[in-house]
Amino acid sequence: MNDRYRVRRILGRTGMYAAALAVLLFAVFPVYWVLATALRPTGEIFTREPTLFPGELTLEHFERVLSGVLIPGTSFWSFLTNSLVVTVGSVTVAALVSLLAAVAVARFRFSLRGAFVLMLMVIQMVPVEALIISLFVNFFHLGRTLDVELVNNLSGVFVVYVAVALPITILMVRNFVAAVPRSLEEAAAIDGANGWTVFWRILMPLVAPGLGAASIFAFITAWNEFLVAFTFLQNNTGAYTLPISLQYYFGAVSVEWGSVMAASTLLTVPVMIFFLLVQRRMVSGLTMGAVKG
Repeated sequence: MNDRYRVRRILGRTGMYAAALAVLLFAVFPVYWVLATALRPTGEIFTREPTLFPGELTLEHFERVLSGVLIPGTSFWSFLTNSLVVTVGSVTVAALVSLLAAVAVARFRFSLRGAFVLMLMVIQMVPVEALIISLFVNFFHLGRTLDVELVNNLSGVFVVYVAVALPITILMVRNFVAAVPRSLEEAAAIDGANGWTVFWRILMPLVAPGLGAASIFAFITAWNEFLVAFTFLQNNTGAYTLPISLQYYFGAVSVEWGSVMAASTLLTVPVMIFFLLVQRRMVSGLTMGAVKG
């Protein structure tokens, strides 16, 4: 009986590990293929008998992307700078506003609080593609009314990115704030801590994991976004972001697939760096405590 149970358990674990490995390969293989294609010579990319591993490694596609020879008048570094400015700015503002809003929703009682949370849920389910025309028209007229250029400028893209990220980030951070026991804040207040000290020394370390997860979502959403940036920036190529730059590699009769894959690989590097930085903050936030020993 014990032998049967042991064999059944071993088979179950083997099947579970095999399924996990299959899911891992399914998720990782496209990433590997992008990188492998970026490192292949052009002749290998267009061969009729592709191989799993590159026969020869080359950096020619990365050199063409970084040098900007395929994009007249604008370099890769200009696209990178624009993406970093609008993405980091929108993530910073969205994180700050979502933190304050989440504390207000989770800690204070006010009229229509439930309606506000429900409105956030409804708004975050509406795709940006359904709002892009109305957003463009409203931003165009609002810019003319306020004598501020919101279209054909990164400022309008920045505002849209913040607005798109706020509903989901507020909901995510709110759950973390609501999970923090009020007794911790009350104990700190009894010990003489003021409101700012309670917020920064007690609440902030415990909410940091949720804020990190919300920041990752906001960063990825803004960094990879194409439609809003392309619609709002129009012909202002100097303000184009990295996702828009990929269109230059698609010609009328041919596609620079090596350059596309190289640019796509470079596009993922800042996301990975940001994730690693925020991940450290998430882990430290989980291990930090607010209870005196």
